[in-house]
Amino acid sequence: METITQPVLDSTENPGTSSVILPDSQNQNGNKPSIRTSLKASTIDGVFAAIFISITGGVLLTNFLLQVGASPIEIGMVSSIPMLLNLLQPLGAYIGDRTNSRHYYCLWIFGTARLLWLILVAAIGFISWSGGDLHQLIIWTLGIVLVTHILESLGGSAWLSWMAVLVPHRLRGRYFGLRNSAASLTNLVGVPLLGFAVEAWPSGTVSGYAVVLFLAVVVGIISLGCQFFMIDVNPQLTAIKQVEAEEKNFSLLGNFSPNFLRFLLYFGVWTFAVNLSSPFFNLYLLDNLHLDLYWATLYGSLTAGANLIMLILWGKIADRIGNRPLLLLVGILAGITPLLWLGVGADNISLWVWLPLIHIFTGGTWAAIELCSSNIQMEVAPQEHPSTYFAVAAAVAGVCGALGTTAGGFFCEIPALGGFQGLFALSIR
Repeated sequence: METITQPVLDSTENPGTSSVILPDSQNQNGNKPSIRTSLKASTIDGVFAAIFISITGGVLLTNFLLQVGASPIEIGMVSSIPMLLNLLQPLGAYIGDRTNSRHYYCLWIFGTARLLWLILVAAIGFISWSGGDLHQLIIWTLGIVLVTHILESLGGSAWLSWMAVLVPHRLRGRYFGLRNSAASLTNLVGVPLLGFAVEAWPSGTVSGYAVVLFLAVVVGIISLGCQFFMIDVNPQLTAIKQVEAEEKNFSLLGNFSPNFLRFLLYFGVWTFAVNLSSPFFNLYLLDNLHLDLYWATLYGSLTAGANLIMLILWGKIADRIGNRPLLLLVGILAGITPLLWLGVGADNISLWVWLPLIHIFTGGTWAAIELCSSNIQMEVAPQEHPSTYFAVAAAVAGVCGALGTTAGGFFCEIPALGGFQGLFALSIR
């Protein structure tokens, strides 16, 4: 595996590796084959990771929690814990920047986090076999979510910093559009099949979820294996460059602080508003409308399909007109999403027309929002210490998102507010 230093590596620091200096444009041009291989490997990594994420989160996890008797507040906690733990991302950035390899740091962090889900697989198997109280699995799930996302929060900014070095600035919109499209295609095909497998499992949906959760761990480890084909990045600086970076630190903060603070303000408010209702859309389908898991996963595949189609288009538009104008335009459209859920029921018009249109609309708009938000983070972060910027942004978004999800869970439990319909009306952003 080749090693990229960020920005300078003494060849004696990492013997036995081929070192390249990036993001210097000449070095990037001289190593185009290695960069292309890395980006292809990262795309395949994203495909397998999409399967892992779709099983350990989203509608499949929500359905599992409902089957074991979880309340809306408990389901809201499962959604808010990962966001709240983003507060640890600055600590992860501090630790990651003091390692000699982005790859091995991410491997140990994410590998451990994914393997820990096997504990929940074992817990489901034991409680189901012994005839114990299935409600105990809620505590096990909350514990696994807590521990695994502590680890993932420590690795998030390191991974984003790694990608910021590997992906040329002028290609970020198109590349991440392509990468996210591949993940969306995986969700489009895979999530309904997984939902059908869980529903059709002979010994029940709880045992069926344990089986697909084991599959999630397997594909999650395969996705990390793809990263061995990516050029490594050494975040360490030589003593001279470290001094230079520290001397420039004040001016860098002066240059980037206004843009960065504006982005944080937008990101925090937007994340709070979104998470006030978004984590409860699937719960509304499964619990209030009493739809089968297959219906919910089918609607999710429509979201993934729209995301797939629009991502490449949004990526090209973002490269042409910029991320900020596109984010503002599409953000206005996405802000009315909760309004579209008002009046949705279990009638034929809702099932066959309105709900599919809502999910297609959601997938198309969120493709642009997620793409542009990630690209803007990379743009406002200085090259000398990008992981700190990524970590602070993630921490702010995490706290705001957790507050939004927690508030939404309490609001939908208050009868005077009208339950889920009142929550959707309240969260129009």
